[in-house]
Amino acid sequence: MKILVLVKQVPDTATQVKLGADSKTIDTAGITWIVSPYDEFALEEALRIKEKRGQGEVVVVSLGPARVKESLRSCLAMGADRAIHLVDPAWDGADTLATARALAAAIKQEAPGLVLCGRQAIDDDMGSVGAQVAELLGWPCASWIIEEAVDGGGTSIRVGRQAEGGLEVFDLPLPAVVSAQKGLNEPRYPTLKGIMGAKKKEMKDVKAADLGLAVEPPALSVVALEALPPRPPGRVIPGEPAEAARELVRALREEAKAI
Repeated sequence: MKILVLVKQVPDTATQVKLGADSKTIDTAGITWIVSPYDEFALEEALRIKEKRGQGEVVVVSLGPARVKESLRSCLAMGADRAIHLVDPAWDGADTLATARALAAAIKQEAPGLVLCGRQAIDDDMGSVGAQVAELLGWPCASWIIEEAVDGGGTSIRVGRQAEGGLEVFDLPLPAVVSAQKGLNEPRYPTLKGIMGAKKKEMKDVKAADLGLAVEPPALSVVALEALPPRPPGRVIPGEPAEAARELVRALREEAKAI
């Protein structure tokens, strides 16, 4: 069974993000880039499915500039068999739909039995690419799953996701697109052997022309980015408890308009 895992390279959560000079992008200088954490859950699950079945192939796919290769190499070190890098200046500034179209075209060429991805990327928090890919392929889609089981014949998958007070369970025919939520598993760390072996694994560059795509201008564009306003300093209300409580209620009602 071939499983494709869609991954995105994002700034490390510990990185101090600054706005670029154009106020439409972030300043990438000094940023540490990582695989989006939810995508790591997806990759780990793909590896577990392969290990449980005793056969198969796990392929990671990502769209982005040359630096994305670092993240793809990390996925190979975790255990993925090969990587596909969608890299083309035509995709610079691609929105989620353009990204989904490129990924869907790559998936059609690979013809996997299952596509896994993270529920959302932690940079823009869109959470839309997985569902868009499924729609473009005409495949069923389940999002935010915390458990899964592929049947022995590789023809269907049972997934579960949290709902208020319980668990929703769905049976989907394969091929399908499934997005992973925290709690699905605990991603493994690359071993030294995996890191060394990753250097020998295939990483294929794919351009828009290789997929037969005519790249269109993005339907969604960023008008401007704004930094969060500085947080106002805290305020200490002195006095006896009863007096302080009255002043707190007054401030919340008249100044903060919170009550």
